[in-house]
Amino acid sequence: MTFRQFAYRNVIRNYRVYAAFFMSSVSSVMVFFIYSMLMFHPKVEDEFLREIAFQGMFVAEVILVLFMMFFLFYSMRAFLQARSKEFGLLMHLGMEKRQLNKLVLLETIIIGVTSIIVGIVFGYAFAKFFFMIVREILQIDSLPLYFSWEPFALTIGTFTSLFVIISFVSVMFIRDRDVIDLLKGYWRNEQTASYSKWRAILGLLILILSYVLASLTTQERLMVLSAILPPLASLGTYLFFTDTLQWLMSFVRARKKMYWHKYRLITVSEVSIIMRENARMFFISCMVSTLAFLAMGTLISMSTFTHQFHRLNPLGLVYSSKLDNPYEEAHINGLTKELEAKGLSYHLNKFTVKRQTSSNTQQPVKIIRQSDINRLALVFGYPVVNLDQGEAIFLAYSEKSLEELRNKKVRTVLQENSIPLYINSVYPRVLFSPTELGTNVIVINDDDFNLIDEAMVGANAEQSTNHLYVFHVPQWTATKNIGVELDAMVTDAYLNNHQGELPFYFENSGLDYSFIRSTFALLLFIGLLAASVFFLASGSFIYFKLYTGLERDKQQFNALRRMGITERELRKIVNRQLIPQFFLPWGLAMLHSTFAFMSLQAFWIGIAELSILREILIVLAAITCVQFFYFYLIRWRYLSHIR
Repeated sequence: MTFRQFAYRNVIRNYRVYAAFFMSSVSSVMVFFIYSMLMFHPKVEDEFLREIAFQGMFVAEVILVLFMMFFLFYSMRAFLQARSKEFGLLMHLGMEKRQLNKLVLLETIIIGVTSIIVGIVFGYAFAKFFFMIVREILQIDSLPLYFSWEPFALTIGTFTSLFVIISFVSVMFIRDRDVIDLLKGYWRNEQTASYSKWRAILGLLILILSYVLASLTTQERLMVLSAILPPLASLGTYLFFTDTLQWLMSFVRARKKMYWHKYRLITVSEVSIIMRENARMFFISCMVSTLAFLAMGTLISMSTFTHQFHRLNPLGLVYSSKLDNPYEEAHINGLTKELEAKGLSYHLNKFTVKRQTSSNTQQPVKIIRQSDINRLALVFGYPVVNLDQGEAIFLAYSEKSLEELRNKKVRTVLQENSIPLYINSVYPRVLFSPTELGTNVIVINDDDFNLIDEAMVGANAEQSTNHLYVFHVPQWTATKNIGVELDAMVTDAYLNNHQGELPFYFENSGLDYSFIRSTFALLLFIGLLAASVFFLASGSFIYFKLYTGLERDKQQFNALRRMGITERELRKIVNRQLIPQFFLPWGLAMLHSTFAFMSLQAFWIGIAELSILREILIVLAAITCVQFFYFYLIRWRYLSHIR
């Protein structure tokens, strides 16, 4: 038997140990390959979408590679530790350290090459299915399966380098260990755990402080807290696993009535040792799980925003023009011709908007006459306004402002023209978004509107009055190619901070929705694939540790069997030992995510008054189901091994 055959048979013989490592590697290669196929796809011709797709895939691939480097390094250390007795025996029989290093390198290359081949095969096999999803996301006519050397070369080169680097680094951990130490194999250190009571209390206080700050997040404090909370929560989590848990375990062990129980004695002592020895691993698993939960929750909340986009932006096209705009007539005629050329039905309303100063607030207010509002209300089937002279109503720009203004009553005077008004209600529907008409808008009687002759103080007639053209298009999502040049001019002016020089403003809800929907959906697709790898890996960390101490656990349970333990009692002890390992990091990650989602809710409330509670509950419920499935699967395999 050659040296290469020996390495190959070692891998085959230890397939149970390498199973989770192999599956995680395959899934990572598959996801990376699919990203690469989408990055280099020749049919994504839209420059904006190509840029979003390329940048999103590139960032996801960099994160995936960095995570896999850490994952592989940690996994290899666990495997080498589990096989330390085998390595000691080989060295005792005369194998040199150079040959042992070569053996580990060959085994890693065998697993790595197999993972790369299987991952690419599965990636290419499922690429067409993912292309169908992306085609619907980006609204592309066709996204066929293609063959190009670039995705293959990028995937093979990246992961081959990754496996070679990890194998060279991993063997350093067995280079200086004596043969006697290796022959002893892996054995838990069951000495009394070392911890600091003050660090334990500090860890709890930091976590509580993080949760309190997250629950008190507002739109104004969001940026500051988003920079402070992640490192604060990470530090608290680390101290929780390294010190707080040991402090709590020592508290339980000190209560003999609680501790000296036939099952509890074994379970608490074992869990205490496991938690102490694997504190860093549980910390890593918790943080990786938190990252996966947050990625899924955040991206799904983005998709929720796209679903409610039309409620937040009810109008199709909006064109706002200053009085001295020389292009007004040409632009409106151009928009109507484009709509007619596309065969889209529309209803055009023209508003005259005047600005005056309110005596109540000494702030500018925008004035619209009721006849203009009633024409638009009839189009939507909303109630019409019937105001007497001297009466006015507020025009809300969002659902939140609608609630705030519902019971508000104000007496004011339009100072420039000395027109007294009594504002006693608010229009019951949201007709304009904040970007289209802004805030501080009131609707008045036509007779009062006609009395406004004087311009607002500090402004001329052109600055005090503007025209607003509103296109209601029933098929609003089909307007994404209408007014593209106008939209580009407005976007360019805002990017260069020259919006004040532009005599008009244009907004196309269909075009905005197309970009937002494509971007968010594509990011959701990218994020869910990456999150699935993180979620699988977080469970694999625990799987590796279980198999690292499997021989020792077998001996322990064999001793318990000889003492008369039954099969039912065995399962009960295994459950009590496995549940903390699986559900403590996961439960803390869920707690982290829940409070993080509170901060995310504050963000969405601030920009869109959007509730993401339903979506977050669905995400957390789905993750809980997957975690329970994973637990029972691993428990079944673990029980079968220790029997």
